Amino acid sequence: MAKYRLLAVHAHPDDEASKGAATLARYADEGHDVMVATLTGGERGDVLNPTIKDPAIFENLHEVRIAEMATSAAVLGVQHRWMGFVDSGLPQGDPLPELPEGSFATLDPYKAAEPLVRLIREFRPHVIITYDENGGYPHPDHIQTHLVSMIAWREAANPAAFPQSGTAWAPFKIYYDRNLTRERFIAINDEYERRGLPSPYAALLEGWGKDKGKGFDRVTTRVACGHYFGHREKALQAHATQIDPASVFFFAPLDIQRAAWPWEHFELAGTRVSVTLPEEGLFGQLPDNPDVDASVVAEP
Repeated sequence: MAKYRLLAVHAHPDDEASKGAATLARYADEGHDVMVATLTGGERGDVLNPTIKDPAIFENLHEVRIAEMATSAAVLGVQHRWMGFVDSGLPQGDPLPELPEGSFATLDPYKAAEPLVRLIREFRPHVIITYDENGGYPHPDHIQTHLVSMIAWREAANPAAFPQSGTAWAPFKIYYDRNLTRERFIAINDEYERRGLPSPYAALLEGWGKDKGKGFDRVTTRVACGHYFGHREKALQAHATQIDPASVFFFAPLDIQRAAWPWEHFELAGTRVSVTLPEEGLFGQLPDNPDVDASVVAEP
């Protein structure tokens, strides 16, 4: 089987653990080259784990999150690159305050795409994973990640764009993550009920509401990766400052998760090769030669 290269583009450290982590772990374990690009350092994040009390962690959160990211990447078996942008934070209030000057979401998306274009031309991924036009959820850095990713997907293949940033490379496919969906949590809730167990998800689903978690209707592709849910859980736990270890949102028993929903899901957002949908896996319809890019095939 040909070995391919997969690039997952995320806004903050910990996003790679909550969005498609088992897919990354599966493909890395199968011998594919997998890389996570984290666009910001998470500098303006909060400590979300109520069990953490050490003042030194609060005072040095940026450095702590760098170390957490290294542990998560090691758990998943992936390479990792920081893109060097500054976290914009999640504005709160009415009216919303202005984003900090110079933060990632305030930058011109085209100019901000250059480091990612450079990485794509260096790493030469066949497939990219990123967020949809709503950022997966409407954090300004996630929306900016979508914009930057789509520009980089297009312009990395264009020799006239960013000519000082490496030789053009045309990835074959780009996907949006579709994993934090209401449908997934309904399936897990139903599995609890099937086993005659009290479900911790009933209240979550009731509060979620039918209008939230949209996007599953846009799924085109699933990856069977239940065997790697343990890797996903350990990657989440690596981000100790960001994940409450008692959170039912992430930590249903692995056997229940595997029985209820043994996949991760994605939406094919762009392709330079003809594809038959739905897909089982991200590398379908790619050429056997991993040294060529999509410039050798006609647009579908």
